[in-house]
Amino acid sequence: MKELKKSDNALENELFKSVYDKTPNYIKNLDIMDFSNSGEFTITLKKEHLYPYDENKNPEGLNLYDWFANYAKEAKVSTAGIRGPQNILFPQDSRFPINLFGIVLATLAKALVANEKYKGKQILKIAGREVRYNSELFLDAIARIQAANGIKTLVPQGRKTIPIWLASFLAFKLDLVGGEYITSSHGISVKNATKDLNSQGSQYLPEESMEFVNKIDEIFKETEKNGTYEIKVSAENNPLIDEKIMAKLNDGVNLYVDYLKSGVAKSGNLNLIKSLKNKIVIENVGGSAYRTLSRVLSKLSISEKFDWFNTEEDPFFHSIGKYDVTPKGEKAFYDYSVDATVVAKRKSGEKFFPVIETLHYDEKLKKYPIGTCVLITDPDHDRLTVTQTEPASRAAYLSENGIDYVKLDNDTLLTVFTANQAFLMIMDFRAKQLKSEKAWDNHPRFMIKTTASASAWDEWAENNGVKVVNVPVGFKEIANIMKKVELQIKNAPNKEVKVDDVFGREINLGVNPRLIFGGEESGGMIMGGEELIESLAGRKAVAMREKSATEAIIVASALIANLKDKPMSDYLKEIFEENEIVKRYDTRVDIAYYNESEPDINKLKADKIEGEKKRTQNDLFYLSMAMGIKKGLMTIENVREVLNDTFKSLIFDNLEEIKFVGDGTYLKFDHKFIEIRPSGTDAKTKAYGGGSNKEMIETYANILGNYDGTRTTLHKKFISDEFYENTKDLAMDYYLEFVDKGANNEEFVIPDYKF
Repeated sequence: MKELKKSDNALENELFKSVYDKTPNYIKNLDIMDFSNSGEFTITLKKEHLYPYDENKNPEGLNLYDWFANYAKEAKVSTAGIRGPQNILFPQDSRFPINLFGIVLATLAKALVANEKYKGKQILKIAGREVRYNSELFLDAIARIQAANGIKTLVPQGRKTIPIWLASFLAFKLDLVGGEYITSSHGISVKNATKDLNSQGSQYLPEESMEFVNKIDEIFKETEKNGTYEIKVSAENNPLIDEKIMAKLNDGVNLYVDYLKSGVAKSGNLNLIKSLKNKIVIENVGGSAYRTLSRVLSKLSISEKFDWFNTEEDPFFHSIGKYDVTPKGEKAFYDYSVDATVVAKRKSGEKFFPVIETLHYDEKLKKYPIGTCVLITDPDHDRLTVTQTEPASRAAYLSENGIDYVKLDNDTLLTVFTANQAFLMIMDFRAKQLKSEKAWDNHPRFMIKTTASASAWDEWAENNGVKVVNVPVGFKEIANIMKKVELQIKNAPNKEVKVDDVFGREINLGVNPRLIFGGEESGGMIMGGEELIESLAGRKAVAMREKSATEAIIVASALIANLKDKPMSDYLKEIFEENEIVKRYDTRVDIAYYNESEPDINKLKADKIEGEKKRTQNDLFYLSMAMGIKKGLMTIENVREVLNDTFKSLIFDNLEEIKFVGDGTYLKFDHKFIEIRPSGTDAKTKAYGGGSNKEMIETYANILGNYDGTRTTLHKKFISDEFYENTKDLAMDYYLEFVDKGANNEEFVIPDYKF
């Protein structure tokens, strides 16, 4: 039996001990797949594995049917890979959503689907990872199973870490069939996931995921029929697992630097960064961004302008976001994730930033001058949070302008910009650069944003002649619009490009348009170049398919240099005033219905099930009314009546629209919006708001987001039980119609590779 893992970190040791003690012996003793065996071997999937464990009746039970039911459910709605908690010490523990069996089965299924699609062709894919627990093991399993099925897998030198955006970039640039990336982004340490990348470098859309989910179903049926199913695993040194190509390409860094130089890293920006008097600090949560980003900055000859925090790779993320007490005050390990913008409340009711608090900037930033910017990136290096130290005397100014801050000491504050605020500054700065270069009018400009992102972005865009395409949450949704645009540019280069947004509006982007910005409020962004980006085989794109903190860091650093001694908070206010932006405030409320860090899987599952009921009831209360209007069962006046009756402390007389926006319900008022969005795969609700009064949107988001979803008499008057029960299916039909309209379904052709 495996011994208890030990750490030098007391909090991590507490986590290890808790996981170890709550893992049953039959899981600890599992040895069905031994990837420490460097040679070829076979995994035998048995019929018994499909059913629940019973010490006497089915001692080989792993309940894979139960795992698969949840996996298939998530594949239909996932916004960022199929993810969930794992047993960090015993990865074969199939009681958890992410486990070695699941990785093996999903990889095999994807390999079988690819071999059917590209029969007789040499299939090339990329596989990458960040630093999470078991990521190395999962990468090894993916590469070896693909090799056993004749698929060549490009892996980084030494099978080390690379960012998600680099894996995505290379899938597109090298014209690969796709890729696998192991991450759970800025999620808690015990979570993991695989992000499936298609030939565009974009995350799978639901229909792509369902192809391999159906293949797993076939594997299980064959196992039932024959009693066993053999899964071949190649040797560790199989030549189809290729590190040489990535070594030759410097892990793709050289190609990516060339791409940056054609866009956000032109000489103007680089010269600005070189002119910086004070260093910018990069907070490297988890440590894995450092290996790639340091090489990029070095090749751009600007590395000396940056200092680094946390350059060592650590799956516990340097204790960032970790506490030994829950938000309710209970003594237990609790993880707030590594999202620096998460806001929580102490027992006293005081708001605080739990992740920022664990970064210990009150000590770490003492030696840096006031005005120092800290750019915080997450373990897979796709998200960015922008912060800056300011004098404590600026507190009232910051509060007045809706900018959050943390008190570091009596003299110093740390401003914490939401991505909505930071990205507004970045897009404005980028636009002003293009205008000063006389390049702005060379193309019509457009933006792709998620509905949950700031209304201020839409107002800024309107003032600058930029068309806006709103989409559901998830970067794959942004990529899907890009591909629709590219198809029209390719097929009719002299015609106006028109696409629908998720509100159901047709947006005319003009002739041969260019993307000025694509992004979401959760901290992910991308910018398009002036020229279309071209793959080695000649495919063209308006922008890359994954958010990139490196791209964001380059533009943000140039902006910081350009501002000289002016605080970013002053620049943000200038943008609001220059563009006469009314809805300049934003908020997000994260409502988790259970402790994701709970190591007892049975309690975790039970709590999650109860939480999902609460989440779904909250969601359906609003969604059923949005769909009710769409189907003619209600009018907006009826909705106002229901909401005014339900929420006596709020006013809905100025509610203008209520719409389903692909993954949530959007309530549009005259000077604000509120969006209620349930997690598709977890017991969570997110409530977003944007508007002209911060206190007001915070109040509405909190009350609507935390509502238990109880159907009132008035609600039932307009929405029948039958319609209520079918609401989710009706909404999914609408979402798929939006995804499919004008979709770029061009068949990928494997080229003759020359690298």
